[in-house]
Amino acid sequence: MEATSVPLSPNISLNHQNADNPRVTDEGISADEIALYDRQIRLWGVQAQEKIRNAKVVLIRMKALANEVAKNLVLAGIYSLTIVDHELVSESDLGAQFFVSESDIGRNRAEAAAVQVRKLNPRVQVIVDQSDIREKRAEYFCAFDIVIALDLHPNTLNIINTATRLNHKPFYAAGVHGLYGFLFSDLIQHDFVVERERGNRNTSVTTESRTRSVLEVKEKKENSKTFELVTKRELFSSWFLASDVAGLPNEFLKRRNRLKAVTPILSCFRALWSFIQVQDHYPRTADDLKLFTRLATQKHKALGLPDETLRSEILRKFLQNIGTEIVPVTAILGGQLAQDVINVLGARQQPIQNLVIFDGYSIEAPVFSLHPEGVLGEPLLPISNVVDKSPVAAGESRATCNGIQADAQ
Repeated sequence: MEATSVPLSPNISLNHQNADNPRVTDEGISADEIALYDRQIRLWGVQAQEKIRNAKVVLIRMKALANEVAKNLVLAGIYSLTIVDHELVSESDLGAQFFVSESDIGRNRAEAAAVQVRKLNPRVQVIVDQSDIREKRAEYFCAFDIVIALDLHPNTLNIINTATRLNHKPFYAAGVHGLYGFLFSDLIQHDFVVERERGNRNTSVTTESRTRSVLEVKEKKENSKTFELVTKRELFSSWFLASDVAGLPNEFLKRRNRLKAVTPILSCFRALWSFIQVQDHYPRTADDLKLFTRLATQKHKALGLPDETLRSEILRKFLQNIGTEIVPVTAILGGQLAQDVINVLGARQQPIQNLVIFDGYSIEAPVFSLHPEGVLGEPLLPISNVVDKSPVAAGESRATCNGIQADAQ
């Protein structure tokens, strides 16, 4: 096998390689795999399943949310899952995580979880990387098709997202705090095909929104019906911008009733991310609570939201949930994230654009398209805003995947 410029660290182990896990060949998916994945092939087709079967995904930090994501992706039949986590299993991990048990306390969290993950689908390679993600260089991400970072420091998310943009790799970030959670996607530029029965009016090549455009429209006939195959393109922006700088779309700002309907949890999350960047810990003292409240009020006003929607009761409940994991919430958000990853790999439907805020009290998960003014997509790269000097941020804009064989082995 040709050598890559991404060497394996001594902390990386691949304990489940076997000859039954080839990449898709000219012959395509085997009869055994068609039988195994029959239900999902009926949903999204053989071509999409082949793309899923070829996918190499890296999952960073193996907490409860990552458990759900790993479960769904491995059962879907991806090619490989690399779990990156340098932390050890502790008693706090036993409450909401189902891949570790009391006997695993003191073991590396990725290694302990991988034992159970492999049992879900022996066809999927599960790779363990026990090193700290902050020690990786930007080219590390060349080896993957999708990068998923969960429950991490906001600065670390910014650094990883910068590296994925340098290497043109789709990026997901998500986190949970009790009954609240968020899900962010930066696919940079993503093309997908929507198949639908043709209506009375033909679809034309046009710009549908600031982020979405129709590139091509084809037709096919099937059982006396005519279907359209509409190729669309979505443009995205970075975590740094969506998490703090970008405002709400104009359609919200023009109507007060729409502003009143925006969940104040968006302001709370933006306040929490800013608080952590300043204090490097969760709010816990009286002074911390005052600072968090001030930040939440500032973020709420910056979004143009009515003062009355950010009530003290909401702030209190949000603060009470910080730092906790609740299984139903991780199951819902993890399932939604994994489903979007599968959708993006198959390129068959509209992806998440670009920030989901989950509220477990109201059981709502609205999606907000948060983008700055100006260019979107590939040209957008906030290198100057990366203040962390860790190795993963050290790659320059020329450090792309060109010439690097993208293989995690």
